[in-house]
Amino acid sequence: MKRRRDVEKKSEIRLAIEELSVAVKLEPAVAADRRESHIAARPFLSLCSLILQLLDKIGPTMAVLRQDVQQNIQRLEMLCESDPASYSNLVEMLRKEALDGTARKGDSCSRALVWLTRCVDLTAVLLQNLANDPGQSMEEMVENSYSVTMKPWHGWISATAYRVALKLLPDSKTFMNLLMAKGQNFDTLKDEIQTLVSFLMPLLEDIHSILKSYAVDRLKSP
Repeated sequence: MKRRRDVEKKSEIRLAIEELSVAVKLEPAVAADRRESHIAARPFLSLCSLILQLLDKIGPTMAVLRQDVQQNIQRLEMLCESDPASYSNLVEMLRKEALDGTARKGDSCSRALVWLTRCVDLTAVLLQNLANDPGQSMEEMVENSYSVTMKPWHGWISATAYRVALKLLPDSKTFMNLLMAKGQNFDTLKDEIQTLVSFLMPLLEDIHSILKSYAVDRLKSP
């Protein structure tokens, strides 16, 4: 009960920081020559689950993205549960699908990891924009974040769905209030966002490098 109350007092941003700090602590245990090819499954999927909660705060306008994120998390969770020893490192999944020739298939776990990573990209850029310029409209922030992260990989159908979603966003002040924990103010929220982004950027850089090495970094949707 105490742990539940402690969690309820924390913002999703703080919880995400704690998940990433776990991933950082795991890093020294990874052999130096393999450090660039390690993606700890549990912290990464927990982070993606927290992003679902952030999308919920934006509202039903992000339903399309939320559904994609949920499905991709479930796909990777099922794989990890099927063989926890092998797939505690998601790079093992990339390696297996590359060898099997299935990595580029529509239902592959490699593709799920690619799109989850792009969603984390979008979240990191959106939060950074929010911290840097809270006076900017949510429509501008989401559109700018989407344009530099996910839009290059979306075909006409997906891009059209997101353009419709942009018209139904809450205002930035409402969104910030929803992100804050009880008793928190914007200054402390901004500090948490900056901390989270400082964790996310090097992690994302590493993951993108790994995806590129397995030739799945340029996969597109319809």
